[in-house]
Amino acid sequence: MQKRDGRCFSDEVLEVLRERAVALLEAGSSQLAIAAALGAHKNTVSRWLKAWRAGGEAALQRRKRGRRAQEQMRLSAAQAGEIRKLVTDKCPDQLKLPFALWSREAVRDLIRLRLGIALALRTVGDYLQRWGFTPQRPVKRALERQDAKIQGWLVEDYPKIAARAKAEGAEIHWGDETGISNQASYGRSFAPKGRTPVIARTAKRHTTSMISTVTNRGTARFMIYAGALNTALFLGFLKRLVRGAGHKIFLVVDNLKVHHANRIKAWVADHQDKIELFFLPPYAPEHNPDEFLNNDVKQSLGRQAVPKDQPGLQRNLRRYMRRLQRQPQKIQAFFRAPTTAYAA
Repeated sequence: MQKRDGRCFSDEVLEVLRERAVALLEAGSSQLAIAAALGAHKNTVSRWLKAWRAGGEAALQRRKRGRRAQEQMRLSAAQAGEIRKLVTDKCPDQLKLPFALWSREAVRDLIRLRLGIALALRTVGDYLQRWGFTPQRPVKRALERQDAKIQGWLVEDYPKIAARAKAEGAEIHWGDETGISNQASYGRSFAPKGRTPVIARTAKRHTTSMISTVTNRGTARFMIYAGALNTALFLGFLKRLVRGAGHKIFLVVDNLKVHHANRIKAWVADHQDKIELFFLPPYAPEHNPDEFLNNDVKQSLGRQAVPKDQPGLQRNLRRYMRRLQRQPQKIQAFFRAPTTAYAA
């Protein structure tokens, strides 16, 4: 019989052969006879029996082949920890690398500059996967953003507003504006391979705008208008908002110039029994639940048939908003995001 080493056998077969080798040895067979009977190389049989004598029955059981975890890795545990911390805590440009984001190339260059070790891109990708890193779309943040003010709003300012609203029986509304276009980007569509779907739409750009508010009770108010928001439009929306409200409204908005207009301040001052305005810290849109409504609207309209004109665009928007008003649970979900849960 042709003799082969153990690498020619599957794990299951090897386990059976090791057990038979021990049984033959205990029956008085020599190692050469055992190798001949099992069709294995004499050196392979020798290793099996040596392992059995040292480890007993456990040494006969199948075991995972290949390298052990962390074995023969180019980066030591300390080096890997250093690179992982830098990638987690810093941006490439902060480390004087010519990249805006952490790509495999950027991590490769960081390892070479910091540790003097040259790695292939595939190896860098393996390290990133091993560390639990995944490719993600970055969140855009303004350079003018002031995190201390935002933290103060979350911890001190808003809790005071909420306490006042509860004491005065007021309802807190979160407001924002958004623009909708018939040229919006669309998602993916299933189609036969090699036959890219085609969406027919007019080349003329049509837009419309909307101002809206949401509450953590699941209510939404909105007004659709053309063009950019101005003082007259915002004032008209405030008047509609308080009309028939039955309670005082605390309206939280961002720092758009229109929101601070003198005409708005004067009108609000004359109607303090009905409404008060409060302002989010600058450049903190993720803490406004109404931003989530805007995102939901754009995604939903993007999945509908493309309108041919502005009236069609406004009809789609109005139809969707009225349907949303009948879904309080969906509106309340805008307050369950990690960045808006404080307002729930």
